[in-house]
Amino acid sequence: MRKVIIAFLLTLPLMSFGQDRYLVDWDEVGEESINHLIDLIQIDTSNPPGNETEAANYVKAALAAEGIDSELFALDPDRANLVARIKGNGSKRPILIMGHTDVVGVQAERWDEDPFGGLRKDGWIYGRGTLDDKDNVTAAIMLMKMLKRYGVDLDRDIIFLAESGEEGTPEVGVNYMVEHHWDKIEAEFCLAEGGSNILAENGVSVVGIQSTEKKPRRATLVARGTAGHGSVPRMDNAVTALAKAVAKAGSWKTEMRLNPVSRAYFERLATISEPEDAWRYRNIENPEETDAIQQHFLETYPFHYSVLRTSVVPTVIDGGFRRNVIPSEASAILDIRMLPDEDVDAFYDQLRDLIDDPNVEVVPEPIYRPEAPPSPIDNEMFQSLERTANQMYPDALVLPSMSTGATDMAQIRAKGVPSYGIGATRSIDEINSGNGAHGDNERVSEDSVKQLVQFLWYTIIDIAATE
Repeated sequence: MRKVIIAFLLTLPLMSFGQDRYLVDWDEVGEESINHLIDLIQIDTSNPPGNETEAANYVKAALAAEGIDSELFALDPDRANLVARIKGNGSKRPILIMGHTDVVGVQAERWDEDPFGGLRKDGWIYGRGTLDDKDNVTAAIMLMKMLKRYGVDLDRDIIFLAESGEEGTPEVGVNYMVEHHWDKIEAEFCLAEGGSNILAENGVSVVGIQSTEKKPRRATLVARGTAGHGSVPRMDNAVTALAKAVAKAGSWKTEMRLNPVSRAYFERLATISEPEDAWRYRNIENPEETDAIQQHFLETYPFHYSVLRTSVVPTVIDGGFRRNVIPSEASAILDIRMLPDEDVDAFYDQLRDLIDDPNVEVVPEPIYRPEAPPSPIDNEMFQSLERTANQMYPDALVLPSMSTGATDMAQIRAKGVPSYGIGATRSIDEINSGNGAHGDNERVSEDSVKQLVQFLWYTIIDIAATE
């Protein structure tokens, strides 16, 4: 009997983890999660126009069925945000869980499946929003339902924000909530989209936690000259001036620098990489090697090249209307993604100096996401995320990452709330396919949906449940 008691006591530390504290039927929860995701996909919330209120009403009904109250907040009646809260004892500050209900539009004729059909086939779920971001909305729905269902005692309030307008119109979504209803969503930490896990042959090898992101700061180059007949060359041809400016901007090797998140990313990545790659990751800041290393990244893995710098990528060129007419104006859009600490005005000045043409104007787009510092990777939330990752995927490496894209966590971070992105589990082949976020035939695996729900549940139990 004494041996039995000792053995039992030795298991107590493990029982504090979520999967041991609550007897969850994960097969049943997985099916429930998949059904919610399919329902959400079948609600077309393409932005524009959005129509997120329909999705918000769906979420409201799903929560109400479990006895969870929620509120709708809308700047535009058709584009509502939903807020639900499960109360804790108040001994610790709340945690905010965010997911956006809008999706980018589709070119349906280029899809193999109905983008809003929610087809379930061969272990996959197809449809716009499966990866961006209705999988996270689904995980948040399930988290709230399970907290209520299991009567979890909490030290913290758990707040769920199903937001509208993330895909380019934050004025109706996170901006509206931050500026007018901050008291409804104020929290100590935030979890949202932006992370990604890598699935290898033997299981998940990397758990990526988005801890910072670049600032979207697009600009338009406008070249002006004298209009005329195409048979007569002109020194001030706007198309020629634009072409030269675009070439300079597109080939510009901007300054390389690391921040705490990207430095930790490469340091940790080096520990599991092949010797040649590990050497590169460890020598990024070596002045004798860095140029060759960066060129290697550019040629073989552009994501790593982009993580190291503010990137400038020409995406759209517009000029002329007839083949025999020199236009008086031509323009090009530059998709600029700045490092979190970039001085925006100074960078535009550098761009103007680089182009060095008085006939080409640099016109910055209005800023719609604020500057925000990287979130720490040594606090209670990140440590909880690491514990969850280590428990679910014992052989995986946890990587803090900087997203080259943008999320609405920027607005939350700007309010001083450390924010972290979690996301789907995908293989390298799947990541490199055309089946990703914003792509044709966007899809997510059923296993990924189930694991995302588990990951969120275990993390919240770890950081918020009363011991």
